[in-house]
Amino acid sequence: MFGILNAEEIEEFLSKNLVGHLGCHFQGKTYIVPISYVYDKGFVYAHTKEGMKVNFLRQDPRVCFEVDLQEDMANWKSVIAWGEFEELKDEPFRTEALNKLTSRILPLQSSQTTHLFPHWPFVPDDLTKINGIVFRIRLKEKSGRFERPEPESTFAS
Repeated sequence: MFGILNAEEIEEFLSKNLVGHLGCHFQGKTYIVPISYVYDKGFVYAHTKEGMKVNFLRQDPRVCFEVDLQEDMANWKSVIAWGEFEELKDEPFRTEALNKLTSRILPLQSSQTTHLFPHWPFVPDDLTKINGIVFRIRLKEKSGRFERPEPESTFAS
């Protein structure tokens, strides 16, 4: 059975996941990359280093963001959202975003890119010492779909 996620289900799905795919476009080139994130009240928050993704985002802040969960070919959920990149350079916005990112619950075994500071999981006293680019995506439009197996019907004999 195919279905459409309602607004509440989309919010819950975005809030419960940790990895999404960020799509950006600049000068005829589209770039899609996985990012670790935290979602809060219409915003995707993330941390990264300088590179192609940040260069593209600074030139054209319009993005597409996708999160999916696939248990098998007939049991999956997907949310696609469109929004706008905002680099968070100024305090207190940068610190607020870092607080969200450092307080998310990560799996015990996680990638180095999810560790925002050298002594992870021990959060530094001064978040301003965390290097890198902190940004958020203001989501403006969201859409969600799912598929799950049809319930087995019972026939009276």
